[in-house]
Amino acid sequence: MKRFADWFRSGSSAPPKGVPGVDESAIAVLEAKAEEASLGFRWISLNRAGDLCEKGGDRSRALTFYGRAIDAMLEDGQPEPARGIATKIVRIHPEAIRTLCTLTWLDLASDHMASAMVHLGRYVEAAKRGARETLAVEQIFEMAKLVPRREFLEVAAEVLDQLGHEARANQVREWAEAGKAPNAVEEPHHLRERCHSCAIGSNFQKVDRTSNRHDSAFPRDSLSGLADSSEWKSLPSDPQRPASPPGRSPQ
Repeated sequence: MKRFADWFRSGSSAPPKGVPGVDESAIAVLEAKAEEASLGFRWISLNRAGDLCEKGGDRSRALTFYGRAIDAMLEDGQPEPARGIATKIVRIHPEAIRTLCTLTWLDLASDHMASAMVHLGRYVEAAKRGARETLAVEQIFEMAKLVPRREFLEVAAEVLDQLGHEARANQVREWAEAGKAPNAVEEPHHLRERCHSCAIGSNFQKVDRTSNRHDSAFPRDSLSGLADSSEWKSLPSDPQRPASPPGRSPQ
């Protein structure tokens, strides 16, 4: 199940190879190592491949490799390293709308509330510039339904107002006054699991390893290589978190 890869989408052809400065032989070795590695260690080679592509000036392929690394980490139940690479994606492409959204989910999963509110604000600004307000409203409202934190709900209500959705802003404001939404998840472990699952479930892609092509439900911004479509698939009501493989060892 290839879930994250930060909202990458399919293209009509494989990302171009042979960009000057990219060591294609090293990339091929790293891809082979990723294929042979167990799930818990697959991300290491993919992350290195992304670094090589970034250093060589091929940003589109760098983002693709970083996305595959995040897929592997989230499938293996490693949200903290996934946050680190998602942050790297945002550094490379500050307008990565959906990556900012996923970062916010991962912040909430780890109870990094200050970071969650910073990324939420950046997500909203990027969504407004990219005309993705409808998608942002749905995501933020889902966050507000789950997270029983008054300070987060107050900020969520403010940004929903900024996105032009007064009805949902008022609903979240009522939840903030009550301290939480009626069906908020208060037990920390369960909240972490739900937010982590939403971070995974909000991204979907299939990878053709032979062509390095990513197929996902969302079209891609041709400049950034990041999917920023207004198309939306509903989050699962209670998605299952993938289990970590037993007997993990580096390859």
